[in-house]
Amino acid sequence: MSTDEHTAEPVTDVASLYREVDRAEWAALASGIQNPLSETEVVQLRGIGDRLDLTEVREVYLPLSRLLSTYAENTKRLGAETAAFLREPDTTTPFVVGVAGSVAVGKSTIARLLRELMSRWPGTPRVELVTTDGFLYPNAELERRGIMSRKGFPESYDRRALVRFLTDVKSGAAEARAPFYSHVRYDIVPDAYVTVRRPDVVIVEGLNVLSPPPTPNDVAVSDLFDFSVFVDADADDIAGWYVDRFLALREGAFSNPSSFFNVFAELSDAEAVETALGYWNDINLPNLRENVEPTKHRATLVLGKAADHTVKSVLLRKL
Repeated sequence: MSTDEHTAEPVTDVASLYREVDRAEWAALASGIQNPLSETEVVQLRGIGDRLDLTEVREVYLPLSRLLSTYAENTKRLGAETAAFLREPDTTTPFVVGVAGSVAVGKSTIARLLRELMSRWPGTPRVELVTTDGFLYPNAELERRGIMSRKGFPESYDRRALVRFLTDVKSGAAEARAPFYSHVRYDIVPDAYVTVRRPDVVIVEGLNVLSPPPTPNDVAVSDLFDFSVFVDADADDIAGWYVDRFLALREGAFSNPSSFFNVFAELSDAEAVETALGYWNDINLPNLRENVEPTKHRATLVLGKAADHTVKSVLLRKL
């Protein structure tokens, strides 16, 4: 046996931390629960390229919303009991859920859907959604730093501002403000904010919300989560969804004269596909491989998507 073989540490079996539930078993958890959303509401929540329908909502996201609401209610109860034990006033703070995953994997739709579903449960009527896009550095600052082409990579975010925001939320501040990002302008809007005022639940959606801290002494964004969801899919499938979304945006949002991407509105189909694949292969796929995918094991729950956007399996961290 070589020295390297003798001293090598065993590979950690991360999969053993989770219980795996297949689609049929997970869907059975919705038995007897009425879907509170109409088909019109589901269509309004659905992102471009997503194939979300009432069946998917009922079989996948309704049980997930109930699980999250259960976690939130029990965390609140534990907070109250802890306060009583310490003979202090109950200062339980909002339950924070992180939603992570690649560009075009459907995490924004899932975050919006969970906000609507969780707000229908009696224990969590007030649910707010914040995206980490608001914590991107303004384009001018990205240009100054020479990282405009790495927008979406960890270094393009004001991580400290995001941690401060979540610290305010979890410390029970009367209100916490997050910057507002315009997808039309592709930039932060000066003096515009999303204000959160002590709701029951705050959902935080973004690419890198499960990333470890840059140094051991720093606080990770995920340190301030009570529960986290990672939306997982095969990279080739996501690439196809990304191209389809780009083509749809070319016909829609890109045609807005105010859009940052208006320059792409007149591209032919072939040119649009080539452009989208260029962005995917040069920016989004490397970011997925280097920064997003490696954080999957940090999630409390992993939704595994099939090529048609439906969820095929669920991994839930064991308690």
